Amino acid sequence: MSLAYPPLSSRLDGLQSSAIRDLLKLTARGDIISLAGGLPDPRLMPLDRIAAATEAALSERARLQYTESAGWGPLLEVLAGRESARLGRPVPVEEVFVTHGSQQALSLLAEVLLDPGALVVVEDPAYVGALQVFRAAGARIVAVPLDAEGMRVDVLSDLLARGERPALVHTVSNFHNPRGVTMSAQRRAGLAELAARHNFWVIEDDPYGELWFDRPVPDPVATYSRNVIRLSSASKILAPALRAGWMVAPAAVCRGVELLKQGADLCGSALTQQITADLLADTEWLAAHVNTVRSSYGERAKALVTELRTRFGDRIVSTDAAGGMFVWADFTDGTDTAALLPRAVEHGVAFVPGAAFAVSTDYRHSMRLCFTTDEPETLAEAVDRLHRAIG
Repeated sequence: MSLAYPPLSSRLDGLQSSAIRDLLKLTARGDIISLAGGLPDPRLMPLDRIAAATEAALSERARLQYTESAGWGPLLEVLAGRESARLGRPVPVEEVFVTHGSQQALSLLAEVLLDPGALVVVEDPAYVGALQVFRAAGARIVAVPLDAEGMRVDVLSDLLARGERPALVHTVSNFHNPRGVTMSAQRRAGLAELAARHNFWVIEDDPYGELWFDRPVPDPVATYSRNVIRLSSASKILAPALRAGWMVAPAAVCRGVELLKQGADLCGSALTQQITADLLADTEWLAAHVNTVRSSYGERAKALVTELRTRFGDRIVSTDAAGGMFVWADFTDGTDTAALLPRAVEHGVAFVPGAAFAVSTDYRHSMRLCFTTDEPETLAEAVDRLHRAIG
């Protein structure tokens, strides 16, 4: 009897596991200080408040039933209120859709908006989860570089002038993953104007926008155009295990996503959506909680950046980390970060080489560092270990 299995779909051709997820397995040892993850600090997750919301959600058996594919009604109403305030315009419930984390929203949107071979413009370096989704959809991917003000909208404009017609443009507008930068207000308006003039979609991926340290971020790109689909999540401000993400999009897009979601998982978890609604609706408590998270992360970000600049001097140029979860650093002395990583692990510290996020530039001399899960003194030790690894 043959042991050969039937073939798998050709959609898997060329797809690779996330280098970051693979790296997390490597660095799971307790003796390694890992700056490689992109994880919120579990010590800052509101365990007692989540427990109280869970108890309330379990007050009757009917709360354990299936819910609507678009999301639990009261959560949709809470999100519509929050997004209305964020966008400065009324957002009807019909334009809000709850997903199993914002990554599922991205995946479903790729199926709704893209035909095989469609052009997708991403930022370079790029969010790895977006690259995986768009490659799986069979898209043709073109990268636009970033600088300190976010996406180079002028480069995108030149691309359009040369006759390229993207189906969509993806941006992580606030505290970019991995680059750490935030798109300026002027560029947000410019991107929205291009989307309206050339009739393409923009997916504004915003999981970090509430994690600012010094001042709030500019108005969303979605403020300027209805061609913009906005994604967000409770993972970074509450807890990833709630798996509560959402999108704000025209009703027709939401209905297309609903059809696909019904075939994928029918509906999300009514239980965790009830818990999330309880927490997000408690605005006074939520504001205090998010302020605590901002304060802790801001202190850690400052500590990491200060240590990098003190220990490495002009050998490294790094972002200032005004919010979010990441610092991006470039070696100016030719250090190859992919080659450095094994030596760093031997010295008890890990990071993500820039090559993991590369599209059209190799980022051989770059690395992404996450500061969220360690106290300042541990981050100082991590930088010391990294310095010793370089020698």
